[in-house]
Amino acid sequence: MKITLIWVAKTNAAYLTEGVSVYVERLKHYCQFSIVEIPDCKASNKTSFDEIKKKEGVAILSKIPANADLYLLDENGKEFTSQQFAKVIETNKDNSRDLCLIIGGPYGFSPDVYARVPNKISFSKMTFSHQMIRIFVVEQLYRAFTIINELPYHHN
Repeated sequence: MKITLIWVAKTNAAYLTEGVSVYVERLKHYCQFSIVEIPDCKASNKTSFDEIKKKEGVAILSKIPANADLYLLDENGKEFTSQQFAKVIETNKDNSRDLCLIIGGPYGFSPDVYARVPNKISFSKMTFSHQMIRIFVVEQLYRAFTIINELPYHHN
């Protein structure tokens, strides 16, 4: 199974980069995992947030892998427990389906991205920075594989 995580902009904080690296290394035991980083479009007085989202959206759509089930990380998405999220991963794995999760930039997604990606996941009713959510996503992916494989990482 291949899992692709697409995100917009570099991770600026070293502690987040290090945390993501820990779980990326762990994920290698369970799937082919890759991160695709889309350069962010810088805001200026001449560029509206909608223009930024549109430019980033074009870049996101160009990097979506073929034949993968797609999910946006979005505040209006469906909330899952860790066990329910693991079931999504397991179903994809059992059906030989790849998975692509997409984290937008600080201004969100363009309408074109929303139109292309029908599935949305929310990790909380709270708002997290687009950089902070990255570590949560890779940790939950790792947790999902430990649940699927009945390993002692997750406790009920």
